[in-house]
Amino acid sequence: MPRIELIHISKKFGKFAAVDDLSMVIEDGSFITLLGPSGCGKTTTLRMIAGLETPSEGKIVIDGNTVFSSSEEIDISPAKRDIGFLFQNYALWPHMTVYQNIAFGLENLKWEKDKITLRVQELLSMLRITEFAGRYPAELSGGQQQRVAIARTLATSPKILLMDEPLSNLDAKLRMEMRTELKRLHLETKSTFIYVTHDQLEAMTLSTKICLLDKGILKQYDSPLGVYNMPGNTFTADFVGNPSINLIPFEVVSSEGPALLLQNNDMAIAYSAAAPLQAKPGDKVVIGIRPEFISVTDSHDIKATVYSSLPSGMETIIRLKIGEIFLNSVVFGSLDFPVGSELGIDLKGNKMLIFDYKGTLLGAGSACVKDKE
Repeated sequence: MPRIELIHISKKFGKFAAVDDLSMVIEDGSFITLLGPSGCGKTTTLRMIAGLETPSEGKIVIDGNTVFSSSEEIDISPAKRDIGFLFQNYALWPHMTVYQNIAFGLENLKWEKDKITLRVQELLSMLRITEFAGRYPAELSGGQQQRVAIARTLATSPKILLMDEPLSNLDAKLRMEMRTELKRLHLETKSTFIYVTHDQLEAMTLSTKICLLDKGILKQYDSPLGVYNMPGNTFTADFVGNPSINLIPFEVVSSEGPALLLQNNDMAIAYSAAAPLQAKPGDKVVIGIRPEFISVTDSHDIKATVYSSLPSGMETIIRLKIGEIFLNSVVFGSLDFPVGSELGIDLKGNKMLIFDYKGTLLGAGSACVKDKE
């Protein structure tokens, strides 16, 4: 299985940098998700790995072999990189049956007929589409077409499978089913998967590591739980998680080692970091609190007004308001709360994040809401 290295890769269109000095290592057999908002450089990065886009600068190494280098003037063609590419629109041949679509690439490689038959039957079984072998794409649902496209891409056993938002055309239920299938396929094929999406739920559920991009710049490259629990900056914290993290600006009132008293116009909290922080009175900081760490209680003196309540059966998302501050909270269970009512709130756990005024993570710790002085 190949190891992929991107070394100071950039792609510029005129003065615009679609990808800016990107360096990362994709280990053998991993499932990497390129995540970020529209226009952040995800697809451009994928296409540069595939050889469909030529980087302006940098170097790409696959399985120890340099496939692109701006300084050495190396640019290996896509056909010689042993890469499969799964497009968003499936790109199936409409005049060919499912069997013929899967076999097409193998026929071009001059495989023997009996070997083609065995390989196609193996893929039909793996993707659970054996009964559709004689049908044409127009006779299949979106999910079935997607399975055919995956089977066709896997037919030649590429070491690397690149996927550009392959599930975006499917409905929500089918997307969930296909996520399960992709994760199973990754384990069965042991190939390296690189997957582009703007859907952070897909990234969280599928990946071994997430590469989060913003405006062509790498913001964080870590495991899904690492990105969620310890985001390196406020952009990452805000982008990953649904409902969104609560990012609340404060000023440091007092500082004694890891213990801080923080205050703004609407609330005050006592913050205890896991390790001493470089923070002094007067510093501006931002506290990041995931919605699941804001609990609702009848006994606490700190009151919040219910701005909205969104029950979904298993859980209820509450939008709370304290002065001019809005907070997201998640309450588990079949509950609903009247809009305009008052609830007591408290903070639980030791995963309250603290960022400096530039948005860089300083650490994590516990916090409790206090009465304003």
